Amino acid sequence: MMKLKQWALYCALLASSWVSASDTTPVKSVASVDLNRYLGQWYEIAKFPMYFQRKCVSDTTANYSANDDGTIQVINRCRTESGEFDQAQGKATVVENSNNTQLKVSFFWPFKGDYWVIGLDSNYQWAVVGTPNRKYLWILSRTAVLPEAQLQAAQKAAIEQGYDLRELDYTRHN
Repeated sequence: MMKLKQWALYCALLASSWVSASDTTPVKSVASVDLNRYLGQWYEIAKFPMYFQRKCVSDTTANYSANDDGTIQVINRCRTESGEFDQAQGKATVVENSNNTQLKVSFFWPFKGDYWVIGLDSNYQWAVVGTPNRKYLWILSRTAVLPEAQLQAAQKAAIEQGYDLRELDYTRHN
């Protein structure tokens, strides 16, 4: 559930986004990503609901590590309603000429999905990941709790890309 301050910020940013971005403006990824800094553990702070995460109720994380062949191992993990952890392992490949900002991720061959870094803290403490059709969005953090100012910066990055945050679902961490 959104806090009142978050809701007020969202409304203000949404109003400004009507002028600066729309569904017809293409989504853009950040200028570049240093993969060595990006690899590691990320906590899901919020997301757009999606079918593949329907069983997740809390403690959602993503762990990225380098494979010898230049791809990235992806391990997504979450706690289900029964209290057990559910895990999915996949592989990501950097899209050519994207400066490591756009990836294709596959959890089952031959299907691949877009993974675009559209917002990134200069210290790699939070990231906003989305898709060019604005159907999927994740706010990630290096910690299970993202300080309010950083959360607002991440939300602003999504809104400036034309994402409608009314669907945003915040993730519980125990």
